Amino acid sequence: MMDKDIIVGLDIGTTKIGVVVAEKGQFGEIKILGVGTSASDGLRKGVVINIDRTVNSIEKAVEDAELQSGVNIHSIYVGIAGDHIRSLNSKGIVAISENEISERDIERGIEAAKAISLPIDREIIHILPQEYIVDDQDGIKDPIGMSGVRLEVETHIVTGAVASAQNIYKSVERAGLKVQDIVLEPLASSYAVLGDDERELGIGLMDIGGGTTDIALFFDGSIRHTCVIGLGGKNVTNDIALGLRTPPEQAEKIKLEYGCCDINILTEEEYITVPGVGGREPKKVSRSILTRIIQPRMEEIFHMALREIKRSGYLEKLTAGMVVTGGCSLLPGAVDLAESVFDLPVRLGIPEGISGLVDSAKNPKNATGVGLVIYGNNNRSSGEDFNGDDDSLYDKIHEKMKGWLKEFF
Repeated sequence: MMDKDIIVGLDIGTTKIGVVVAEKGQFGEIKILGVGTSASDGLRKGVVINIDRTVNSIEKAVEDAELQSGVNIHSIYVGIAGDHIRSLNSKGIVAISENEISERDIERGIEAAKAISLPIDREIIHILPQEYIVDDQDGIKDPIGMSGVRLEVETHIVTGAVASAQNIYKSVERAGLKVQDIVLEPLASSYAVLGDDERELGIGLMDIGGGTTDIALFFDGSIRHTCVIGLGGKNVTNDIALGLRTPPEQAEKIKLEYGCCDINILTEEEYITVPGVGGREPKKVSRSILTRIIQPRMEEIFHMALREIKRSGYLEKLTAGMVVTGGCSLLPGAVDLAESVFDLPVRLGIPEGISGLVDSAKNPKNATGVGLVIYGNNNRSSGEDFNGDDDSLYDKIHEKMKGWLKEFF
């Protein structure tokens, strides 16, 4: 039986499966006990395309985390991403039942906001309250107990493909684990790398993963926009493999060891050895050539993100700038390149507010995993584990998610 104070986050990525094991420390902090990783096999752009391979990858990462932490893992908080994720803002308006706003009135307002038309293959993952309006008085964070006649609930609704979420659930279940919650990955990452003051001022979070890049925008303490771009670190690796004519496995190693996003920060000419294909001899290539392969792709990812942010209408409200996290954010020059594209202050998103094995966890590539355990710690009282045999999976997700954004207020 897993200790009730143990919290586990599972980040199912396109190139990496990450498991973070933590417990609540003596003074309320999150204490990291172990971090497990394995190469991801069976996913493409965050979507499961082979359940058996995905299960094997999850099992390897869990075993790695169990060995490091000394904990037997049974239940987890799972991140969901992928380019099937869509979002929109919606408003629900209801009459206040007894002149004083109750929890039931808020629930009715959320239900009214949820009454949107969706294709049959899509369902709601999150309904996130942004603010409340009572009789035209806006900017209210908690209206409970207030007097009024009409209540408006501004919400951010995140939707996903039904099949994609169900396949993630099946993969986790077949790995012998119980799902305690399913959480949108950029929202999970925000718990680990964003401060409350940044959310109030206006901040954009950009999580550059293996197959996709996830974006979440915050303003006035609330989530305002989320989206997913179908490009990530794997695209950079593929460009290197094609440009240098080397296998993808070698291209990934070259990217991690010698990769750079900005030709201007290379101070001297440096040469790297590139393994040949099909028994051909290795060859020497300058690092500047490698950078000229990487930089255009990273610029493309940043420009696509900028287009999405402009389309959302919140670019001018990002007073605190942008935070970039995820594996590819560690490439030298990534932050400077992002600043030149966004024309905003940009910083690297490193998980904070944790203790224990911080050397393993304080890394942008673990932002989602750490964020999941912080989320789990804040929401452990929300109910029982999901039951995958029940067709109303999304109804359960909705019920358990409805109030979690109160943590942001």
